[in-house]
Amino acid sequence: MTTSTPPRLPDGAHLRQLAEQLWDIVSAGDEYSAIELVMRALDDGVDPESVLLDVIAVVQGKVGEEWAANRITVAQEHAATAVNERVVAVLGSHPAARTPSSRGRITVACVDGEWHALPARLVAEVLKLRGWQVDYLGAQVPSPHLIAHLHSTHADAVALSGSIATRLPTAHAAITACQAVGVPVLVGGAAFGPEGRYAALLGADAWAPDARAAADHLARGPLPRPRLGHQPMDDLPHLADQEYTLVTRNSDSLVRAVFTALEYAFPAMRTYSDTQRERTAEDLAHIVEFLATSLYLGDENLFTRFISWTEQILVARGVPARSLPPALNLLASELKDFPRAVRILQHGTRVLLADHDTAAGNPA
Repeated sequence: MTTSTPPRLPDGAHLRQLAEQLWDIVSAGDEYSAIELVMRALDDGVDPESVLLDVIAVVQGKVGEEWAANRITVAQEHAATAVNERVVAVLGSHPAARTPSSRGRITVACVDGEWHALPARLVAEVLKLRGWQVDYLGAQVPSPHLIAHLHSTHADAVALSGSIATRLPTAHAAITACQAVGVPVLVGGAAFGPEGRYAALLGADAWAPDARAAADHLARGPLPRPRLGHQPMDDLPHLADQEYTLVTRNSDSLVRAVFTALEYAFPAMRTYSDTQRERTAEDLAHIVEFLATSLYLGDENLFTRFISWTEQILVARGVPARSLPPALNLLASELKDFPRAVRILQHGTRVLLADHDTAAGNPA
């Protein structure tokens, strides 16, 4: 495998070629060749920020796409991510990436329970390149530890990253806690929805779609100082109905009840292997978790996006998705006294059935 860079091309084409080369190397798990490719690109004068965001981040995006399409395994996805993380760490040691701190201090962290740390790491590295002093705290940072860190460092802002929407209730608590000690919060990541729709809902002071936009936003001036005395309930008054709390508290029993009912609805499940039964239970647990998050946010579209994505993942893995609508109906029966939950589940079922009609060529 060659790691030599191609002749200098127009910037966009050159970066695309570097990304294609890095993908070939990363997908083979070749850490040393990946590091060599990136360091050589920096030696050749390629901008470090472009390497981070237009090469490494692009490759990491493809890692996720290939996993979702079932073209690589979970283990391969983890191995590729580990190589990319190592490349990012080494990139920071290159002379071209050493920028003196000339601005303020930013804390970059992942929401508690969030294991996808690479997006936050990219934000941290870009901010360092832009002259910020950065405290990068990594994956799943409990809010009390984050607040203790802010007290000791007097950061100008927190950049909080989240990739999984089910971590949004925890993110909300972290945002509120940071603001309570006077530190504004910029959020980003797929968890915050299309166009960052949940950032404002959860009271964040700013949102950015990617690391470059986050750095640009902070460069325009300090974030507004947060209002004190703010509570999560102030943002989401619908939580007073307790549906989110009760669904979350009873999630295990809901999964068991629906699993048992599905065995009667689909006799073939009784012949499932232990692994298949475990995967089915995991899928049901994710459904309940996303339902709870939709209840928290008061947004049924979050649930329907998740359930449509789940259907695509199951199909890509050769698993019949026909059990999804019955599972949602069974869950709605268990939650018949929860009107918001039933409405969300019914909407999800309608979307799935419409997708099935479209796939079968039937009129919508």
